Amino acid sequence: MTELPFPIQPMLAKAVDSVPGPDSVSGGLLYEPKWDGFRAVVRIENGTCEIGSRGSKMLTRYFPELVDALLENLPERCVVDGEIVVRRGEPGAERLDWEALSQRIHPADSRVRLLAVQTPSSFVAFDLLAIDDNDLTRMPFVDRRKALEGIGESFSAPVHLSQVTRDVELAQRWLVEFEGAGLDGIVAKPLTAQYEPNKRLMLKVKHHRTADVVLLGYRVHKSGQGVGSLLLGLYDDDGGLRNVGGISAFSDKRRLELVEELAPDVMRDDAGEIERGATDRSRFASSKDVSFIRLEPRRVVEVRYDQMEGDRFRHTVQFERWRPDREPRSCTFGQLDIPAAYDLSRVLA
Repeated sequence: MTELPFPIQPMLAKAVDSVPGPDSVSGGLLYEPKWDGFRAVVRIENGTCEIGSRGSKMLTRYFPELVDALLENLPERCVVDGEIVVRRGEPGAERLDWEALSQRIHPADSRVRLLAVQTPSSFVAFDLLAIDDNDLTRMPFVDRRKALEGIGESFSAPVHLSQVTRDVELAQRWLVEFEGAGLDGIVAKPLTAQYEPNKRLMLKVKHHRTADVVLLGYRVHKSGQGVGSLLLGLYDDDGGLRNVGGISAFSDKRRLELVEELAPDVMRDDAGEIERGATDRSRFASSKDVSFIRLEPRRVVEVRYDQMEGDRFRHTVQFERWRPDREPRSCTFGQLDIPAAYDLSRVLA
């Protein structure tokens, strides 16, 4: 019996600024929504289901309700690439919920079982890597997609087949409309490409926006030298300055420059000691040092971001430029783009 390709690192996508034309890649492109969840490669074999993450970490134990659904919906022997998501909201107004999904990774079995009921997950399939005794990874994507559609005809919730289109104008509409359902972009896949693990052969288009935010502190780099990350804030309706995320991509030279540049803004107590604060610990890195040096909230920086998750930037943002012309108090949540609501069930239909 042929060994199935598992665990396997999924094929990746490189970022581009706009939806590429259908003929910009030899052989053409197929477009599909970019799901904002946990990348997952699923193997079904000998009556068991295993779920591997992007880094080949096993996720199976965290999604017991999904294991049963995958065993019911997928062939008896296969490997499928897709995304685990959590959908929340009332019928007709559903959207993806990243925060609820991230909470599903918990060490306690009792908590895992409780969350499986409270925030059940779904699986969106978008590539078929093996079926029965056939390894499909050397086949072009157009053939793998056709095979996936063959098994996808019988899918039922919470297992779904991702939509695709060859119409670039429709893909451009998806980029705008589907954000309202919590998706974060579009992926363009070369029709003739084989499945290349950990290679960035696909193209992804994400939303990019700018915002003016207040600098409220910095963390020292893990080396002990220079600025590791800048902490950013926005003023809420009550006038409170709330932490909304950070910037961390700096060269070693720039890290050291920033220490001197920000020195006049460092807050000190009556004894002249540097004032420090701490942010909430991440459940994914509970041992990480979360302390930071407080800065007077008088510098404004323009940043690039893709989307918000609640009242925080969903990902680390990118430094654009200092804005000495902006008054810190003018940096409020009101400047942020809020995508028009779009029902997730329409994306999954």
